[in-house]
Amino acid sequence: MTKAELIDAVKAKLGDDVTKASIGRVLEAAGDAFLGALKKGDSFTILNLGSMKVVKRAARQGRNPRTGEAVKIPARKVVKFTTSKAVKDALN
Repeated sequence: MTKAELIDAVKAKLGDDVTKASIGRVLEAAGDAFLGALKKGDSFTILNLGSMKVVKRAARQGRNPRTGEAVKIPARKVVKFTTSKAVKDALN
């Protein structure tokens, strides 16, 4: 789903009470808020969708698939997404 498709879906749900431009601004502000929370190391939950948090991934050894040569993969932070029970139930 693209941003434009998401805006259209929200507009269809809310009707003529809001404009597409205002929905776009809300989505951008929400995205900025989520990114800010992750940068601070906080986690957040989106109701009926899931939660995101930052986890540290340890350094490890990997392999170059082309040559088979050992490669050192550095430690890094990654975002972990956990789906909510409502999403799991809806998909199964």
